[in-house]
Amino acid sequence: MGDEDEVRARVCLTAVGPPSDPWLGTMVAEHGAGAVWSALVSGGPPPGAPPFGGELPGSLWLRWQRWSARSRKADPDRLLDASAEAGVRFVAPGDPEWPGRLDELPGGRLCYGLWVRGRGDLRNLCLRAVSVVGARAATSYGLHVASELSYDLAGRSFTIVSGGALGIDGAAHRAANAVGGTVVVLACGLDVDYPSAHSALFSDVAGKGVLVSEWPVGRTPRGPDFLVRNRLIAALTPGTVVVEAGRRSGALNTAAHAIELNRALMAVPGPVTSAMSVGCHRLFREGKAVCVTRADEVVEQIVPLGEAEPEEPGPLRVPAELDQGTAEVLAAVTHKGLGPATVARKCDQDLPDAMRSLGLLAAAGLVERCEAGWRRPARGPRMPPV
Repeated sequence: MGDEDEVRARVCLTAVGPPSDPWLGTMVAEHGAGAVWSALVSGGPPPGAPPFGGELPGSLWLRWQRWSARSRKADPDRLLDASAEAGVRFVAPGDPEWPGRLDELPGGRLCYGLWVRGRGDLRNLCLRAVSVVGARAATSYGLHVASELSYDLAGRSFTIVSGGALGIDGAAHRAANAVGGTVVVLACGLDVDYPSAHSALFSDVAGKGVLVSEWPVGRTPRGPDFLVRNRLIAALTPGTVVVEAGRRSGALNTAAHAIELNRALMAVPGPVTSAMSVGCHRLFREGKAVCVTRADEVVEQIVPLGEAEPEEPGPLRVPAELDQGTAEVLAAVTHKGLGPATVARKCDQDLPDAMRSLGLLAAAGLVERCEAGWRRPARGPRMPPV
């Protein structure tokens, strides 16, 4: 089956199969989305399984038959056309925009593909990123800390990833979007503004960042979807910060995914009298999270030793290990900013090659996103002499 057919199969799976289903995910990993989709549409048994009525538990057969019935109503052309009308594109594993960290999801909990809306490039945005999550019923203290932390991190060219919810998520997105990029991970179709109070925020984010979802357009959120969504928030970045979390906060679910994925987990301390800091304090007591109170401390946890930003401004140095093409891209980028197509043209490179180099440079903190496209930051990281 060709790559295009594989992608179309993944498009349909997002409309039929639940994300993070271990059984379905394992089948896709072992046999490919195309083979799984063909079996669903044909009404036959799942790939690698015995004939109907065989060794598999009856509950699995019932699930398979339910998905099979849905598959006959799924049309990839209709899904892609409806998405395009809403300004939404599909990004599959292997695409230039696919964030490689998602390939680290454990077991069968993989992602079939992502629906993406916005002018930003998802992969490049996630190369240098931090997840900031917390309670919906946030206190004024939590909102202040989330805003200040996200603003400072975004000012250092870190993308803020969060879930678009009320409270801490919204504060983090707004602060980050004011100075840099942010990624909103939703538990519904990207034509559905949930919560509706964040409609204007989502529109602003789409102007330079992205909104992403595992569900196709038209899908409204359901309770379990938010917990499924949380694994992506943790997987997309090298570290997660929990700002506020009650005893049963969904943010603790994101924290659990970060631990499972061996990501850095951080939390912000709060007043001992606040119910919204109980979850953070529990993470400290159990030795699961590092205490952070400002952006510098977050950077220490997620940036490899020797690559941290300088405390004083200095000239931009180009590391000697950069390949020639990437060095040419860096030389083409200005402080005012240029679009990626312009950068590619100045370097006489193909756009995908230039985008790859920009992503690598962004991860090193040598370039950052801006309204014009890409620019050199006002102050760059200290690099070794060349």
